[in-house]
Amino acid sequence: MSDLNRNTYAYGTGVARAGTAELDQGLRAFMLGVYNHMVLGLAVTGLAALGTFMLAVTNDPSAAVAQMRGGIMLTQFGYAIFASPLKWVVMLAPLAAVFFLSFRIASMQPGAARALFLVYAGLVGLSLSSIFLVFTGASIVRVFFITAAAFGALSLYGYTTKKNLSAMGSFLVMGLFGLIIAMLVNLFLQSSALQFAISVVGVLVFAGLTAWDTQRIKEMYYELDESDVAARKSILGALMLYLDFINMFVMLLQLFGQSRE
Repeated sequence: MSDLNRNTYAYGTGVARAGTAELDQGLRAFMLGVYNHMVLGLAVTGLAALGTFMLAVTNDPSAAVAQMRGGIMLTQFGYAIFASPLKWVVMLAPLAAVFFLSFRIASMQPGAARALFLVYAGLVGLSLSSIFLVFTGASIVRVFFITAAAFGALSLYGYTTKKNLSAMGSFLVMGLFGLIIAMLVNLFLQSSALQFAISVVGVLVFAGLTAWDTQRIKEMYYELDESDVAARKSILGALMLYLDFINMFVMLLQLFGQSRE
């Protein structure tokens, strides 16, 4: 749930309207940097999640300290991060990191901002490693590619459309807050019906946010930005799209993932 948080944007918007080939080339380079940072973040998250899961489980009964659903046996490390009170630290660490990055990125050096973004991506991977306890590996891979295809199409729409998506974006942000409240309530209710509704609404919300955020990132570009400013904007844009992708993936996994049970 920590990945649902939307960052506070410190930059204004407004693409320079020169309409020159130089501007087009600069905008393409800027967006490529955004996507490159985002893909790198997703790679770090995936490797961290898989590596954590591999360290957390064992096939040796003598080395296991606990057993989870589907007969998965946990090592001491796995028990600590999945079953002990430390699991709350694992769950909340990405929340602290994304808040810090969101509010400080405008004043950070690009290298530091990039490093913190990758640290955040690693913490998300650590938190997401628990999905391997719940869903089969094949269904996780399948949903990942479904998410990637949907994300690509939606981001392309946000980049190419001439329609102003601001009105839709405001509505989606309100929907996001409602989604967070519903998720908090369901922590106590544990209602499968409410969880299904949350997942459906979540997919729709983050699908819309993907298109809107892409348009906003495009508008953040300004051809006269200094290199440090442009680099920070690129990392900020990557964070926005990274959050959209991760949350859409989690919601789709809740809908289409195959349980180990």
